Order: sequence, then structure tokens, then C-alpha cells
Amino acid sequence: MPTPPWIHPAPLPYEAQLAPRAPGEITLVVIHCTELPDLAMAREYGERALYADGTGNSGHYYIDRDGHIEQYVAPERVAHHVRGQNAHSLGIELVNRGRYPHWLDSRHQAMDEDYPEAQLRALEDLLRWLRAELPSISRIAGHDALDTTLETATDDPSLQVRRKLDPGPRFPWPRIQSVFDSARD
Repeated sequence: MPTPPWIHPAPLPYEAQLAPRAPGEITLVVIHCTELPDLAMAREYGERALYADGTGNSGHYYIDRDGHIEQYVAPERVAHHVRGQNAHSLGIELVNRGRYPHWLDSRHQAMDEDYPEAQLRALEDLLRWLRAELPSISRIAGHDALDTTLETATDDPSLQVRRKLDPGPRFPWPRIQSVFDSARD
């Protein structure tokens, strides 16, 4: 059994309003990047009530550039982090600027911030621990693979851009997939 990583509990104000679920229902981990400059702004966005029930969009875990992990939503709750996949998935958000603040501007679609080693090591530790704690988890995917929606570009209504590109081209998928796959060995 892997040693659990140090996770700072930081529940969102509306966490208790999110739908409950049995841990055995979780089969997927979705890797995101915040597309925001820092963890404080990610928290601010996560606390925004966007739905009639008073909840908003948020992942379960947030990993800062220095490897610090915060848990905004318990795994036993369904967080709103990816269209059509929330009921059976956990969302892990990596702090990374992504396309901020020009998410849908066709001239600013490059995601060129690297993921620091401390952040990647923390992600690996979290994935190892989650696979041991939640044996029902069988796969990981990027947000970009699950939400392929096109949106009208904000700079040119004749163009469309991908709504979600995270975690982006600088994310080391072979490395992380290898850690995930070997976590059960």
C-alpha cells in the first residue's frame, strides 16, 4: 500500500450540496489544468456558484506548481469538472496558465507552460494512492479527450476553437500513464 501523499483538506463551501456516490462507482481519473495563473484564483473560480442548487465547477484535487495538494471535494461527492463524465470520475487540476486569459481567442491557443517536476511527482504520488484506495479506478484521461466541443472564437465569429485543451501538449502522458498502469503491480 503506497504512503498517502500529504493532502490539505480545503472543502468548497457547497461540497455538502454535491451529489453523494459510493467510492466503487469511481472508474476514471480526469487530468485537467486550471488555465489560471495560480491556486488562489483557481479557488476563487471553484467557489463561484453557477448552478441553481448553489454549486459550481471544481475538481476534487488541486496540485500547485510546488507539489502542494489541496482537496476541494471529497471523492464520495460528484464534482462538476467534465461534461458527461462526472458521476464516475475524479478530477485532478494542475495549476498551469494554459491559455489564460484568452481561452477562446483563436490567436492564443498555445499552451506553452511546462509542468514543474515537483507538481508531476505529487501527481504520481496521488495517482498511486488513489489506485490503492479506490480499486475501481481503471483509467485516466485528459479533459481534452473527453470534451471535444467547439466554441465560436472570441476574436473572430467565423472561427471555432476547442473549448478544452487541457492538460495540453506539454503534459508528459507517457510518463504519467506508465505510473498509473504500474500502480497496481
